[in-house]
Amino acid sequence: MTDQLPHPLRSDARDNRERILDAARAVFAAEGLNVPMREIARRAGVGPATLYRRFPTKQLLMTEAFTDQMRACQAVVDEGLAEPDPWRGFCLVIEKICELHARDRGFTEAFISNFPDAVDLAANHEYVLKSVAELARRAKNAGHLRPDFVLEDLILMIMANRGIQAASTAARVAASRRFAAFVIQAFQASPQHAPLPPVARLA
Repeated sequence: MTDQLPHPLRSDARDNRERILDAARAVFAAEGLNVPMREIARRAGVGPATLYRRFPTKQLLMTEAFTDQMRACQAVVDEGLAEPDPWRGFCLVIEKICELHARDRGFTEAFISNFPDAVDLAANHEYVLKSVAELARRAKNAGHLRPDFVLEDLILMIMANRGIQAASTAARVAASRRFAAFVIQAFQASPQHAPLPPVARLA
């Protein structure tokens, strides 16, 4: 029986694991997913063997690194679904998803890419899309969302939002908020052209 119980990590192993995850989160957010594993190990201050011992594949490292973002993404769509006004809930999802992805380039790439072995990422992707589809159905029935909206438009929006280039995360988020406002007006059945958020400095 004793041999079958999970063994807790030693303190140094736990520290290495957290340093690797912190380094991965930082580099994925700033540079995307193409950073080599050796570079992540270097930034974490560990050897490649230590990294691969804790995370045998990059997909496993990604899944662990993006746990908070996955939960945040699910919380956003749950909040939208709980909103009594479906159009207001739909707008909330658009705004918050754009901001979430503007803060982390790596999560955007992971979300829109196909990683069949990253089960948790795939499940999150499916859950978000199904939830947005349900919210869109309600908003269409209420007459606020244009009837030709399809889920591919959400992916298109996320891909376009990923393309925002700015000197800082704050500027990228500010630009993303203005972009989300344009997107909402484009998705609305009868656009009201509400005032846009402030212009962000991108150069």
